[in-house]
Amino acid sequence: MPFQKIETEKLSQSVVRQIERLILQGVLRPGERLPAERELSERMGVSRPSLRDAVAALESAGLLVTRAGSGIYVAEVLGSAFSPALIRLFASHEDAVADYISFRRDLEGLAAERAARLGSDTDLAVIDSLFQRMLAAHVKRDASAEARLDAEFHMAIIEASHNVIMLHMMRSMVDLLRAGLFYNRQAMFRQKQTRDLLLDQHRAIRDALLARDPAGARNAIEAHLDHVQTTLTDLARADRHEAVARLRFAQESERG
Repeated sequence: MPFQKIETEKLSQSVVRQIERLILQGVLRPGERLPAERELSERMGVSRPSLRDAVAALESAGLLVTRAGSGIYVAEVLGSAFSPALIRLFASHEDAVADYISFRRDLEGLAAERAARLGSDTDLAVIDSLFQRMLAAHVKRDASAEARLDAEFHMAIIEASHNVIMLHMMRSMVDLLRAGLFYNRQAMFRQKQTRDLLLDQHRAIRDALLARDPAGARNAIEAHLDHVQTTLTDLARADRHEAVARLRFAQESERG
């Protein structure tokens, strides 16, 4: 008969499963430090030996790392879906920028649809809060903060879609964006007209999500990223024109 005795799960195994779930759901992020051993054992209601066994198992699985004198961290490697060689290849080809925007447009459009349907009230409150912080940074003309909050706003939509595969893939994409691999986000926020348009686009995304309008949310995301693509193309063209103009100016100076 295909039946076996039911065995009580060890406390350490329960700890492993809980921490695994928190990492999978994106609650614990790559590079994030866990509480100190005593505090963590108290929070989870387990003995310190049981916690140590769980941490050892998670380290063996490559999910946690212990740094001497510093603490226990979620493994950084979990934040990268791309090899260093591929990242360097992306950085050396301008065409990768267009493909990056196109990929985000498709995936984030789907995520926005899901967030409008499946996001909890708390998810949507987080998105609204991030928009309000973007608005405050906009009023202060703080381009750096506005660019940082832009990335957090988009990541919050991914998280609200409640798809763990999409979550980890898009977190890698947003991390590459934060690192300035594809383009300098702050450059997009330097011109007032561009900043105003971007804020209006994020407002439209926020409004559609709060209205729980899946089609409207997707359309708003797609319109926003289409605008980003156009703006980046225009900025690149302007940079090329400026380079040529400087060469002409230098040549005219020599002739004079």
